[in-house]
Amino acid sequence: MSKQFQTLANEVNIYTAGLDNLVVENSDSDFIEVYLYAESYDDQLIKVDENSKEVNVKFAFEGTQTREVIFRKFITKRLQRANVIVKIPKGKKVFVFGENVDLESKNLKNELAIYIENGIVKLNKIQANTILKLYSGNVYASVNNTNLDLVSKKGKIKIDDIFYKEKYKKDLENSNKKLSTNSIKANIYLSSN
Repeated sequence: MSKQFQTLANEVNIYTAGLDNLVVENSDSDFIEVYLYAESYDDQLIKVDENSKEVNVKFAFEGTQTREVIFRKFITKRLQRANVIVKIPKGKKVFVFGENVDLESKNLKNELAIYIENGIVKLNKIQANTILKLYSGNVYASVNNTNLDLVSKKGKIKIDDIFYKEKYKKDLENSNKKLSTNSIKANIYLSSN
């Protein structure tokens, strides 16, 4: 299922409830493009609410739900087999909200703020200000000429081959982009190449 639309709003909010994977990238046009792939449902809906300031993109699933899977003694409904690609025009701020979701930013040139509970977050090359708040998971990014403000209270912070405990901060005078992460248990792996 897909949906394309134009908006004058400057902020795009993506709510990831029901998704396993989200990919965010830049659009080649002035349209926001949303592509939803869900294997285990009869109906998949892309819901868009819009006002002058922001656009909210949400997802709804109806019909056959995935069966409960016993995984390492825990019962989970995590694997919904629902994946989304959202393409966003340059210049709009992107906000992502959710619980358990894996997320990839494919070299997004937009400002990005991610607020999730748990997941694997692949930011690839940081090209604009990026804020990431999550409880646990793994974070991967390439941070060439990027200001850094990293906090992971119980996780690992690794930049190139060097490990840091709890916090790491780096301010560059000639950089206009920043990666800020705040986490309790997430592992943060960055490369500066």
